[in-house]
Amino acid sequence: MKTVVGIAGGTASGKSTFTDLLVDALGDVKIGVIHMDSYFKRESERPHVASHLNGKVYVDDNCPDTIDWQGFHRDLDGMIAEDNDVIIAEGLLVLWDEHTRDCLDLKIFVDCRSDERLARRIKRNAQWGQSFEQVTDVFLNMVRFRHDQYVEPTKWIADVIVNGSGDKSLVCDMVKDAILKRVNQ
Repeated sequence: MKTVVGIAGGTASGKSTFTDLLVDALGDVKIGVIHMDSYFKRESERPHVASHLNGKVYVDDNCPDTIDWQGFHRDLDGMIAEDNDVIIAEGLLVLWDEHTRDCLDLKIFVDCRSDERLARRIKRNAQWGQSFEQVTDVFLNMVRFRHDQYVEPTKWIADVIVNGSGDKSLVCDMVKDAILKRVNQ
C-alpha cells in the first residue's frame, strides 16, 4: 500500500537529515521526496514584515504566505499518483497545511531546542555567505516568533515526535519498519 509521510519541524531542526536517513533505511523501496524549500516564492513575492522588536523589515521565509502552495500541492499530488511506494514531504510547514496533512498517512515532527537550531542555522548559513550578525538578527527578530506562531503548534498534530538533538537511528528503524509493514500490506 502506498504510504505518504510528512516530516516537519523548525528551521535547522534536522528535517532534511532525518529524511535522508529514512530514505537510506528504506533501501530498494520506490521513494519520491518533495522538499518544501523548493517552493519558496520569488523574494519579491514573499511577505516583508516589520519585526515587533526592532521595527526592521525582513523577508519572512517562515510563514505560510512564502510558499507556492499551488505548485507544492500539484507536485505532491502528482508524486502520489505516480508509481511510488513511499512519498516523503519534508518542510517547515508540512503539518500546517491542511491539503498536505490530508494526504499524509504518517506525520512526523522533528523537535529541537531553539538554541541548538540557532547554532545549526549559524553554521549552515555561514556556508551560504551570511555573517553571524545577519543570521542571529533575522532569527532573534523574526524567525523565532514565526516558529512559535506556525511551526510549534503543528507538533501536536504529529504521530511521531523525533528528538532532533539525539541519535535518530532507533526511531528511524521504527519508522522504517512501520512504513514497510504498511507498504507490504
